[in-house]
Amino acid sequence: MAKYTIYLALLGCLFLIGCGNGAQRQEEETEDANAKAMLEGIWIDANEGDVSFCVRGDTIYYPDSTSRAVSFRIIRDTLVLEGSNISKYRIIRQEEDIFEFENGNGDVIRLVKSENPSDSLLFVHENVIVINQNTLIKRDTVVNYTDKRYHCYVQVNPTTYQVYKSSYNDDGLEVENVYYDNIVHISIYSGANSIFSKDFRKSDFSYAVPNQMLDQCILSDIVLDKFDDKGFRYQAQLGIPDSQSYFIADFTISYEAKIKYGNTD
Repeated sequence: MAKYTIYLALLGCLFLIGCGNGAQRQEEETEDANAKAMLEGIWIDANEGDVSFCVRGDTIYYPDSTSRAVSFRIIRDTLVLEGSNISKYRIIRQEEDIFEFENGNGDVIRLVKSENPSDSLLFVHENVIVINQNTLIKRDTVVNYTDKRYHCYVQVNPTTYQVYKSSYNDDGLEVENVYYDNIVHISIYSGANSIFSKDFRKSDFSYAVPNQMLDQCILSDIVLDKFDDKGFRYQAQLGIPDSQSYFIADFTISYEAKIKYGNTD
């Protein structure tokens, strides 16, 4: 009976601890609605005078039309931006007309609420402007191998698939710029006969790109590098927009229309 009583007491303690931890987590995650409401409006850099962002409801908008709007929360003394990544910034001071926070570099950014009605004109754009070429590209290469003549067609097709690239603005806030990805179609003909036809996406070349970078890459082109007894040697070009990060993915299409990814040498 004593053992049973001890067992019940232990269960009761564990239950109370669990409830306490749950209440603590709930308290930590409770959003400060008043602080969030105070952030409504257009904010400018107190030192430079440049417009930093505009807050409407639970969303932050940036004056740069290429930057994606992001939802946010204020939890205790922390500004939480909820984009593709979760970014947190410690709030130093918040009043009706003053907002100070510490950016990712440890710098204190001081913003003041704008009183200039014309600043609202910076946020009239409805859609994000996409910074890629958004152009259809067609390429036809004639190849003679042994006694046969081949036509190798490549067509780069812009899509509506959005790619988000994270970067930091002048205030040290993480923002996401929006681009469009491409689908690249390859067709190979021998005379009038089609021997190969396929749409390629960047996911087909994940073997050549680190996982953490693939989401931000765009499949920009596929070019015919050479041909030999193994088939048609292509190189897929994948890059992160506005950066030096660029990847080449080799693959071969055989004369029997089979694909082998990677360098076959």
